[in-house]
Amino acid sequence: MKLQQLNSNLFKNIRLSCIAALLSGAAILFSGCENNIEEIKAFASTENLPILEARNFETIFTDSGQVRYSLKTPKLLRFEDEGRDYIEFPEGMQLVKFDANKNIVSSITADYAKQFVADDKWEAKNNVVATNAQGDTLKTEHLIWEEKKELIYTEEFVKIIRSDQIITGIGFTSDQKLQNWKIKNPKGTIYVTVNKENRTTDSIQSNPEMNINIPKPPNEQLQFNNR
Repeated sequence: MKLQQLNSNLFKNIRLSCIAALLSGAAILFSGCENNIEEIKAFASTENLPILEARNFETIFTDSGQVRYSLKTPKLLRFEDEGRDYIEFPEGMQLVKFDANKNIVSSITADYAKQFVADDKWEAKNNVVATNAQGDTLKTEHLIWEEKKELIYTEEFVKIIRSDQIITGIGFTSDQKLQNWKIKNPKGTIYVTVNKENRTTDSIQSNPEMNINIPKPPNEQLQFNNR
């Protein structure tokens, strides 16, 4: 009788221990699953993932059948952000604007850029170089182009290189053809002399920004209508 009672108690204890172990294990399992689910959600979140990626991308943008500008970039990423779609160029881009006769009126290159689609707004950063039809060159680290306002501007340091002078200052505004421009806070002007062999002085030859090639209008192989 005692042996049966002992075995019965032992069985109850073992069963209770097993139940406790199972409950404890289940709690750990569900806790671990909860943490894993959160980690998986964070990992799988598409908030910062592009909906489109392209390499060595080249295209032209048209409006009412007329070429407005061309774009070249090593890498293009398009994002959707609650109605504020934007396109990112993490490895830089080259943007060339044309007039109605497909003549180049200005160009911009940069090591990084963004296009805010709905706002028709471009933002260029890092080693930004802009040129106009006359060959004047603007260098800065940050430049914004608002298409709707037909305005280009920056609050950063700028250097403008012309055939006979170099102008520096802080802050810059211009039309999108880079024709009628103004420096908000001029810092200085260096006048350049040219010898009979059409060479600039040594001080200007040391500036690589003077040797910027403006590309020819692209072949109309791929077009995006942007109205």
